[in-house]
Amino acid sequence: MQDYIQERVLKIAAYIVEYKCTVRRAATVFNVSKSTVHKDVTERLPRLDKNLAREVREVLNANKAERHLRGGEATRKKYKENQVS
Repeated sequence: MQDYIQERVLKIAAYIVEYKCTVRRAATVFNVSKSTVHKDVTERLPRLDKNLAREVREVLNANKAERHLRGGEATRKKYKENQVS
């Protein structure tokens, strides 16, 4: 694995753990695709740092469990803003 990829993987993983953010948010912040972030944290990270990979997996599992709530909130907010206009 090239050095710049290792560095990106570790930075993305640290960001996800620190901010408890989603793959989508991390992809936006680091200006890469969601697929890249997902591959980085699920395939590459465990080879670099197993403990950090475990922490990231916990955050991603929590996000997955909550995603149906987030989607509903976004829809409510969208329609509420449209009604006010």
